[in-house]
This record gives sequence, C-alpha cells and structure tokens, in this order.
Amino acid sequence: MELTELSLSHFRNYDDAKLTFQPGVNVFLGQNAQGKTNLLESIYALALARSHRTKIDKDLIQWGQSQARISGIIENRFGKTPLSLSWSNKGKQARVNHLDQSRLSTYIGQLNVILFAPEDLDLVKGPPAIRRRFIDIEFGQMNRTYLQLSSQYKRVLKDRNAYLKAWSFGGKKDAVFLSVLTDQLIELSVKLILLKQRFLKELEKAAARIHREVANQTEELTLHYKTAVDLQQVSTEEELLEALRVAFSKQSDREKKQGTTLVGPHRDDFTIEVNGVDVSNFGSQGQQRTAALALKLGEIDLMHQETGEYPVLLLDDVLSELDASRQTHLLMSIENKVQTFITAPSLSEVARSLIKEPKVFLVKDGTIQVETK
Repeated sequence: MELTELSLSHFRNYDDAKLTFQPGVNVFLGQNAQGKTNLLESIYALALARSHRTKIDKDLIQWGQSQARISGIIENRFGKTPLSLSWSNKGKQARVNHLDQSRLSTYIGQLNVILFAPEDLDLVKGPPAIRRRFIDIEFGQMNRTYLQLSSQYKRVLKDRNAYLKAWSFGGKKDAVFLSVLTDQLIELSVKLILLKQRFLKELEKAAARIHREVANQTEELTLHYKTAVDLQQVSTEEELLEALRVAFSKQSDREKKQGTTLVGPHRDDFTIEVNGVDVSNFGSQGQQRTAALALKLGEIDLMHQETGEYPVLLLDDVLSELDASRQTHLLMSIENKVQTFITAPSLSEVARSLIKEPKVFLVKDGTIQVETK
C-alpha cells in the first residue's frame, strides 16, 4: 500500500500544498515548529479520520479559516483510490472514491498507517490507557469486525455508565434495565476479548522475532493479556461468557456506589516481558526502547498478514531517540518493504548511509520544496 499524492487546504499552518511521493522513503527535513509533524499528522488523519495530537477537530483548521481539507490517492493491489477528509462548522466529512461515507467505520481501513514517535516509548513504560489505545487503533485498522465491535461496546458502555452514575446519585433504579445493559456489554466483551487475545498472540510472534534480532538472540519477548478473568481457566466462548457474568456480579455493589463500570475490555491491559521479567518495571531504558521498537516493527508484519497489504510507516522525529544500532535495525527492516515518511531536523550519518535514494522535502514555515541533488 502506498500514498502517491497528498493535498492540503487550510490544514494547520498550510494554506495549500500538493505533494507527490515515491514508494520508498520520503523525508521531511526542517527545524522545529516549521510544519514537519503537521504533514505526518495529515497522513495519519487521512487514514484514521482523526489526529493523533488532539481530540479537538477545529484545532486542525488553519487560523482564520472556516474549514480544512485533506485529500490523497492511495495505491494498492486493487488499484488507485481517492480519499478525502474535511472539517467545517458542519462537522467532519469523509469520502472514498468521491462518495460520502455515512459511517467512519466504512472509511477507516482504506489507508493503513503505523506511527512511531518518541512518545511511543511510553507504550512499554506508560499507563494501561496507552496500551489500550494502541490495541484499538492498530487492530481496528486491520479488522473491520473489531472496529465495529469496539464502537458498539463504547456506546453500550456510555449508556451503562450514565445509568450507574444516576443510580449512585439516587436517581431512578431499575435493576431489570441495568441487567439488560450488563448482558449487552458482556456479550460484546466476550467477542472483543477473544479478538484481542488472538491479535496479541500474533503480534507477539512477530515482535519476538524482531526483538531477538535486535538483542543478538539473547532475549525473548513475550506479551501477556490481562483482563478481568483468568483466560487460562476458560477454553470456550461459553465459559468466558459465564466467567464475565461472575466478575460483573462480584463488582455490582461497587459499581452502583462508584457510578461506573469496573469490568470489561475498557480496563484491560497487556504486560511486556523480556526473559520472563516485566520490562516496564524492571527493564533498562535500552530494553524498553528495544521492546517498543519490536512492537512497532512487529505491527508491520502483522498488518500485512491480516490485510494482505503492508501499511504506510510514519516516523516522527524518532531516529534521534534511537542509538546507532537501533537506527540501523529500524532502517534495514523497512528497506524495500514499506513506504515510509520520516521527519527530522537533519539525517544522521547512519540514516544517510542506509536510506537508498530518499525523496527529501525541505519544510520551512509552512512551505515545502523538494531537495535537488
């Protein structure tokens, strides 16, 4: 999968811009606050219909303008597909092949991207919410069923939390209605947990292989899914359903007092171990960075396995955070495999020596020029 063209109109600090890209490595060079990351953000938004930097859509619209638009052309084994995304006072509008998409779930997955930025090192050592977001974004791109189930789960969870909150403040208390919401949430939880478990096992295989290579065959990476029930004690979907019912029942009184749902995939996590040791708590910084790198590179192979297409890789100033050895492994791993977009103030000697014929864009104050050789 490749992004061959990108057009911006009143997006962030860009009035109008139109770029064409090559299949290999494309590099955005420039000093800080010139608009390099805005370009990666636009590609990310074109893929996922949202920014990775803000939850407020109006932040994406250039100051003094009433709307912004991103459009691009992707090319995969099925041919070329135009995509566009626009924001205005009327909301967000997504189009595929110039046709409006009434649901974002039908839009997401047309362009698959993997973003690796310095803050992704928190994937290993950060709080569970970061890893949950990682799972939802990456698995949602790979599998439309997961994306739809996740959306349904969030809607039911919102309704259940609202009812529990009202209950905790002395509002209407209808045990039958709460039971209906609970049953709906449990059924969706079962399906989501099984999908997460499968995807994490597949990600573990891909990431463990890469981790062994980076660590010179001396370390073994494993991932352990943590949910409200012991998955080793259940072997069928029916057993998981019953185990979740028991878990919800045990938390029922606490939920009514606290006004929130205490059980379900929205509270799940996974641990990352190296040679049987939790690397988030006991690993060195080098081990944590190697684990984060392995997870991100493992995603590339997993996405290809699940979709039949390699994703587009976005590296936002991440090379400066990696030592020469990890830079080398990263750049050699993507060579001739995935279309890659890199932002950096400048390219290190390692990167210059390993990237074969990159297309370099010079970014300064919202203007873009192609570097001539």
